[in-house]
Amino acid sequence: MKCAEIRDAFLNFFESKGHTIVPSSSLVPGNDATLLFTNAGMVQFKDVFLGQEKRAYTRATSSQRCVRAGGKHNDLENVGYTARHHTFFEMLGNFSFGDYFKRDAIAFAWEFLTKVLKIPEEKMWVTVHISDDEAADIWLKEVGVSPDRFSRLDEDNFWQMGDTGPCGPSSEIFYDHGADVPGGPPGSENDDLDRYIEIWNLVFMQYERQSDGSLVPLPKPSVDTGMGLERVAALLQNVHTNYEIDLFQALLKSVAEITGTHDMSNQSLRVIADHIRSCSFLVSDGVVPSNEGRGYVLRRIVRRAIRHGHKLGQEAVFFHKLVATLVEQMGDAYPELREKQHHIESVLLGEEEQFAKTLDKGMAVLNDKLAKLEGDIIPGETVFALYDTYGFPVDLTNDIAREKGLSIDSDGYEKLMAQQKASSKAAGGFTVDYTDNLNIAGQTQFIGYTDVNGTGSVKGLYKQQTEVGALEQGDEGIVVLDKTPFYGESGGQIGDTGYLVINDAKFEVRDCQKHGDNHIHIGVMLAGRIAKGDEVQTIIDGDVRQAITLNHSATHLLHAALRKVLGEHITQKGSLVDSEKLRFDFSHSEAVGEDKIQEISKLINDQIRLNSEVSTELCDMDTAMAKGAMALFGEKYGDEVRVLSMGNGFSVELCGGTHVSRTGEIGVFKIVSESGVAAGIRRIEAFTGEKALLHYQSQEMELNSVAKRLKAAPSKITEKLEQLLSQNRQLDKELNQLKAKLASSSVDAWLSEAQEISGVKVLAKTLEGADAKSLRDIVDQLKNKLGTSAVLLATNNSGKISLAAGVTKDATSLIKAGDIVKHVATQIGGKGGGRPDMAQGGGTDVGALPEAMASVPLWVAENIASR
Repeated sequence: MKCAEIRDAFLNFFESKGHTIVPSSSLVPGNDATLLFTNAGMVQFKDVFLGQEKRAYTRATSSQRCVRAGGKHNDLENVGYTARHHTFFEMLGNFSFGDYFKRDAIAFAWEFLTKVLKIPEEKMWVTVHISDDEAADIWLKEVGVSPDRFSRLDEDNFWQMGDTGPCGPSSEIFYDHGADVPGGPPGSENDDLDRYIEIWNLVFMQYERQSDGSLVPLPKPSVDTGMGLERVAALLQNVHTNYEIDLFQALLKSVAEITGTHDMSNQSLRVIADHIRSCSFLVSDGVVPSNEGRGYVLRRIVRRAIRHGHKLGQEAVFFHKLVATLVEQMGDAYPELREKQHHIESVLLGEEEQFAKTLDKGMAVLNDKLAKLEGDIIPGETVFALYDTYGFPVDLTNDIAREKGLSIDSDGYEKLMAQQKASSKAAGGFTVDYTDNLNIAGQTQFIGYTDVNGTGSVKGLYKQQTEVGALEQGDEGIVVLDKTPFYGESGGQIGDTGYLVINDAKFEVRDCQKHGDNHIHIGVMLAGRIAKGDEVQTIIDGDVRQAITLNHSATHLLHAALRKVLGEHITQKGSLVDSEKLRFDFSHSEAVGEDKIQEISKLINDQIRLNSEVSTELCDMDTAMAKGAMALFGEKYGDEVRVLSMGNGFSVELCGGTHVSRTGEIGVFKIVSESGVAAGIRRIEAFTGEKALLHYQSQEMELNSVAKRLKAAPSKITEKLEQLLSQNRQLDKELNQLKAKLASSSVDAWLSEAQEISGVKVLAKTLEGADAKSLRDIVDQLKNKLGTSAVLLATNNSGKISLAAGVTKDATSLIKAGDIVKHVATQIGGKGGGRPDMAQGGGTDVGALPEAMASVPLWVAENIASR
């Protein structure tokens, strides 16, 4: 059976047993901050197991895409060295949420393996937890598994997803590859070899592990199972490694063709074939390469693949070309791959091009270090330098070391990393949410979609986290009402402001937040007294609410326009909607060009001018999805959701915010900035309505002012500016030439300042008014006139120090230009480096420059003497 057939057979079998087929969730968990990636089929059901979420079904089955390449569950370094470890794999699973338990779970598994897949019973071995007599009796007495092929194990048969969360005893099913394969049965001394391979794990979810290690029984005992698709395919296709199954064979052939490799047994082919799967799926789920978190794991995997391509002699970019083959193999089961193919290729190509610039240099440095290595441990300083300068992740260096029979000084590397993080960490603080300790029962009815004013009964008053009976004039506190038109901050929209009034008493609402099912009005008592049980008037600041509403509605139009112009890969990564502006963060791998900005703006303003109706509808999630509504991944949605439609289907999203009734109310939309906020994350800020008009007026006034100063009509200022810039460039060129001539004329006078050290003439001098290029030219002139020499020159241009060093070829065995530059650069708050005969650097600590330059001759002497 091929992989696709096995997947279908599994899902169809459990559907016939009353299970609902549930699509694979994203590799980025939306319901568990403790997980880096989705690493098991049960992750998307975690809240169901905990009793915190209800589904329309109590039995489910899925084929879940999983990644184990970071955090606690990390198989990255084993990929390419073992037959079955992968960064990406598919986990087939069936789940019971308080429905059936051990007996049915075991019966289903045995029936599928023996009846559907027709695996001989004598080829399987079963294990249970040492304490689980119930499961043991089911296997031995009811199913009839031979006691000779049955084991009781301890920690190997107790499963938990992380340090906290759902857990329980498990029962594992192994496949016996035969006596000709090394290895013993589960629980024996050599059970980690390849004869007995785990294919299915049945977890009986009975507990939730708390942070203190204690086990709390779950509301209803449940079942979570996981079977590796690749492992099952290997045994059914009569091959011994996962890389021989049909899915991997297609990928391996594609890798071999693209890299020009004829040896199909080459280990690097396997690494690349595995890595294109994890990288493509991670990018399709919104992860982009970066230097932290999930993005860093993705970067590590991509760069490991590129390095293995380098081993195969592939110097040109190649990795992104494999996406097409992966789409052919898995696009039917995972349509998002096909939909986002171009985006995936673009992201991977960008990372390839970035790493290609430093890969050769980094490998040369590493090989040079290894040639001089004494012992079999690569120093932490070398590992850190490769990461810091050439972008080599530590596991990539470790991979190279392992190939050469070496290891790395991990502790030394970690210490240097910790020092770097400590020195670069920006000063900052954290604010305390003073509402954390509030315990408010019931819920607040929100009436703000239709009303901006109303009345509400005071059901709670709080002052400094303590419930009080009344708030007096001058008190800062919180008011909780039974109903309110004040919007509580959520979904990026800030909370409303305004007043709560009763008779002569007035409470200024400076913010409104959601606290569970309640809206809490945070502010200060301006006058009088409000007591629990009072009926107050609720008065929102209408102008502020209206401005917020315009910006929020425009945010939805912006999201839709971005997807239409840039591609369906665009996903929201954050937003802020207040009365001044809208801010929208989204996933995209490159800056949005001015032409695209104009296209996006035109789409949005076209929708505004159409003045189409904005409609909202309450429905269940399935109906909302059928309407094409976009849901924000990671957001919690209840049984009933609010679908917001704008522009006759132009934008359809789930949203609980406040919005205009027709798009024309937005008036006008103006993007005022586009920037990057993190790797792969872009940010657009925009104005609407009156704020946008004021912005246009301000720009027009600025334009007229510039035109007046340039003595040109507004329509001619670009032409006039080009003329002035051209003149300025010519003047700069002439000035630099004069500076260079002036400095060159002084070269002969400086020769006498050189000190001879062990036959090398050493000169370190600071020049006034020179630029970086002039320094290099003058260094060459001094070297030619001095003969065997080492020259370091520095110049200070408005607080920015430039360094240039040169060493004649006959002196590089004694001292290197890069070492000289680094010696001075580290003292002036900078860095630098280069070739043995020529190097450059810089810094910013002008005050330290004289002493640093003066130290060069003595430092050179000490270094030559130590050789």
